[in-house]
Amino acid sequence: MQAAYCLEYLTLFSYQLGCDLLMSKSKPPVDLLAGDIPNTLKRMTVPMIMGMVLLMTFNIVDTFFVGMLGTEPLAAISFTFPITFTVISLAIGLGIGTSAIIAKALGAGNVDEAKSDGTCSLLLSFILVGLLSTAGYFLIEPLFTALGATPALLPLIHSYMEVWFFGSVFLITPMIGNSVLRASGDTKTPSIIMALGGAMNAILDPILIFGFGPVPAMGIQGAAIASVIAWTIGFCIIIYILAVKKELIHKLPPRPRVFAPIAAKIMKIGMPAAGANMLTPAAMAILTAIIATYGKEAVAAFGVGSRIESLASLVVLALSMTLPPFISQNFGAGKMERVEQAYKKTLKFVLAWQLVVYILLVTLAGVIANIFTDDPNVISIIKLFIYILPLGYGLQGVIILSNSSFNALHKPMNALLLSIVRLFIFYVPFAYLGGYFYDIQGLFIGALIGNVCTAMIAYKWFMTQFKQQAEANPQLNSEV
Repeated sequence: MQAAYCLEYLTLFSYQLGCDLLMSKSKPPVDLLAGDIPNTLKRMTVPMIMGMVLLMTFNIVDTFFVGMLGTEPLAAISFTFPITFTVISLAIGLGIGTSAIIAKALGAGNVDEAKSDGTCSLLLSFILVGLLSTAGYFLIEPLFTALGATPALLPLIHSYMEVWFFGSVFLITPMIGNSVLRASGDTKTPSIIMALGGAMNAILDPILIFGFGPVPAMGIQGAAIASVIAWTIGFCIIIYILAVKKELIHKLPPRPRVFAPIAAKIMKIGMPAAGANMLTPAAMAILTAIIATYGKEAVAAFGVGSRIESLASLVVLALSMTLPPFISQNFGAGKMERVEQAYKKTLKFVLAWQLVVYILLVTLAGVIANIFTDDPNVISIIKLFIYILPLGYGLQGVIILSNSSFNALHKPMNALLLSIVRLFIFYVPFAYLGGYFYDIQGLFIGALIGNVCTAMIAYKWFMTQFKQQAEANPQLNSEV
């Protein structure tokens, strides 16, 4: 009976979110070129945080329900993370390119150009993600075998990933659509869309995983089906908002002669950005393979830790979505002093905020670990993860925001190189060496030291590049 009331509440919550989104009157977007910098970033970021809190909370609920099936399903879904994030990273990169070119066009006053850019970006992402997911669908077994998945886990992975790949295009299109909205200064609508998708996923998860009434129990495959249904709803909503309600894109697909040059412009920034983002799951895949040598309990714990990291870093992730449009619009308008102030003030805030988050996580480490599993070995590794890695989340934030700021200034190759340095010179090698000498505890400490080293390089490099660009373009004014 209590579960039925919870289900009814979540259903009504999702319905209300959808109504608020579709029926509310449009409000003018935030002015990124003139307002007080901290207040402007706060107004943009808070709605994103709220939406991401709900979305990530519901995703953790997803992990929670799968964990109830046992250690093997939890390990199986943990193995999927590097692969699913590869596809998502392509969308993130294309979203970065989309946001950068649209925001710069809007900052320069070219509204028609921005509208065409948005239309082409949606079509481009649909095509590229469709191709990547099709390849992934036919390579499930060799991919996950290479990651270290055992034969016992492969059937579970197949049942999840076959559905996930099929529906991935419906996840990606709303992500790109949200980038179009953020580039215009609207962060409230994307936050509501994220919350709606997360709520629908949370409603459908227990129904499809465990069964409810006439719906049979589908296990781990039910989690994938729930996600695809939620993504499809989000897909329909975002297309309606962009094409009809806000008129930020054209209602018809672009002609090839229009599409080609715009697609090239997006990919000039988007593909290096996508490459940089794809390096993360590549590194995670290597790290997962290393951790797999410690047993399935370690893989399960690392999967839980990765989701805890997403939630603990949500403010950084929200700022990585709202800072770039601010920088790109001011870059397009030539207001470079506002760019520098926004970058520095954001980093100071993130370092202080993540220290508070670390203290909170350490205090609740035991409670958090017990939420996800009752396996004592998995619990001990989750706690070890929490004690070590979150200490560097503030410095990781410096890296992430420096990376996104490079893309906002249309310097995607710098962002790509920074990602290579972080993951393959510091993070993975230091983690491997730490694990080699001091077991899994040393692995976590090595990863932490890698973030420390990269953060120092990231800040120094961005400031050097920024000053060189400002000096090379004296026409860029310093208005605040």
